[in-house]
Amino acid sequence: MGKVRDAGQPAETVREYGPFPGVERVHGVSFDGRLVWFASGGALQAFEPGNGGIARTLDVAAEAGTAFDGRHLFQLAGGRIHRIDPATGAVLSTIPAPGGGRDSGLAWAEGTLWVGQYQDRKIHQIDPETGAILRTIESSRFVTGVTWVDGELWHGTWEGGESDLRQVDPETGEVLTRLTMPEGAGVSGLESDRGDLFYAGDPERSKVRAIRKPRRRSAR
Repeated sequence: MGKVRDAGQPAETVREYGPFPGVERVHGVSFDGRLVWFASGGALQAFEPGNGGIARTLDVAAEAGTAFDGRHLFQLAGGRIHRIDPATGAVLSTIPAPGGGRDSGLAWAEGTLWVGQYQDRKIHQIDPETGAILRTIESSRFVTGVTWVDGELWHGTWEGGESDLRQVDPETGEVLTRLTMPEGAGVSGLESDRGDLFYAGDPERSKVRAIRKPRRRSAR
């Protein structure tokens, strides 16, 4: 299990989106370059980050993590991962999820899927065609959302009423950077805008927060 070497710094919330009509809580979160997608249980919805207005709704089971590979959406639903056509909402293929229903976050990177395991405190890298586990990283806390940005692996945590965002070494699981959330603000889904922001869902509220990503540390 990776050790924590970073004492942490407060997360800077830049903007809050929501509450969204008819949504009790936000699960997975992803970004397609224009819209922020979030899993709301019985549907996948997307909003414009400029105005926060709902722009798309897909009638699919969406109970946990969400990811986007540049063409398709991937969605955790029970013990399965669905590959979805974002234009129609059609499920194009399905693979087993590694946790068999205990899965949380979902991300796409390096041609593979990365799946958070909530109470198992793990992140699995899996083959998107078969679901075979390629690598496993252990965490010291419950794992929620997962994302990759600029070659950095980040994940959310939510345990004992406390939550943070963590950059971890993808080989060892060592915690390199921590952004601590304020009291009462949890993190469910997590995604990057491919720039200087994270989009973080709230596991208990109908909200998505835009959180400032720290600047990359200079090599010494």
